[in-house]
Amino acid sequence: MIDKPGVDERLLAAEVAAAWALDIADLVFLPVGLDGQAWAYRVDTSDGGRWFLKLRRGEFTPAAVALPGFLRAHGVRQVVAPVDLAGGGAAHRFGDDELLLYPYRDGGSLWGRGLTDRQWIEYGEFLAHLHAVRPSPEIAAVLPVETYRSEAGQRLCTLGEQAATSESLGAFWHRYGDALLRLAETVDELAARVPQAPHVICHADIHPGNLIADGDGPLHVVDWDAPILAPRERDLMFVHSKDFGDHPIDARRAALFREGYGPVEPEPTLLSWYREERRLDDVAAFLAGVLDPQASAESRANDLYWLTRIAETVADPGYAP
Repeated sequence: MIDKPGVDERLLAAEVAAAWALDIADLVFLPVGLDGQAWAYRVDTSDGGRWFLKLRRGEFTPAAVALPGFLRAHGVRQVVAPVDLAGGGAAHRFGDDELLLYPYRDGGSLWGRGLTDRQWIEYGEFLAHLHAVRPSPEIAAVLPVETYRSEAGQRLCTLGEQAATSESLGAFWHRYGDALLRLAETVDELAARVPQAPHVICHADIHPGNLIADGDGPLHVVDWDAPILAPRERDLMFVHSKDFGDHPIDARRAALFREGYGPVEPEPTLLSWYREERRLDDVAAFLAGVLDPQASAESRANDLYWLTRIAETVADPGYAP
């Protein structure tokens, strides 16, 4: 998030130092991510070390805490897993929030600069490995299971009523509201037609913004906040889409990805449902952000940018799910 979480950062630094037995030299807020309930900091230690701190309002899900370490133990080396606390476990309570600490990976996300040819192959290798790992009974017990039910359409309808009478969004809703409501109808129609498919462990947000790399170096996969047991199309949607990253897949990149993943032909209805539901969910989230009176002008402008980008896509006369 662009806006800070409104916590006492001196107390936060002291809490992190005690919980993970670190000698902290600096705590730096990182305005990254679009999750309205999570914030990030870089933790610098006196010995020159760097760590990535994630603060979540409420609690992390049990799967977000347990799955990354399980995957690392099963050889999925790209996974960035939380660091254990000095007293054991990984998640630490901080008032109304919860904390996870991760190794800091240099290089930044690949959303803007895209993947190299070698990284497209590794992207495929990573997802193939992830989808082949069988969850233990303990992990399966905490992983959500796909239901093809979405609350995003109802959220959109409620927020749309507010947007229509809003000074900041009235003109926007007048222009794009009908197209966005049709998107909600499309999601419902697709949900009624999705076929049965085997479930695998899915990251569920595996776009280039959650791939970290230094130059042409190895991939590091972050943001394991919402993993799920679902058809592989749940992850492949991010690969076979133009919505995610500034350098999306084309024929050559698809061939490189298949070189790593293996022969893959995503099921069309499943792929479409995941694409459209993600768009709908993002629309509802960005509408809420723009309408939030507590958000900064910068944060609202950022949400409006992404909201408009999706709205222009679905309102285009040539748009097809």
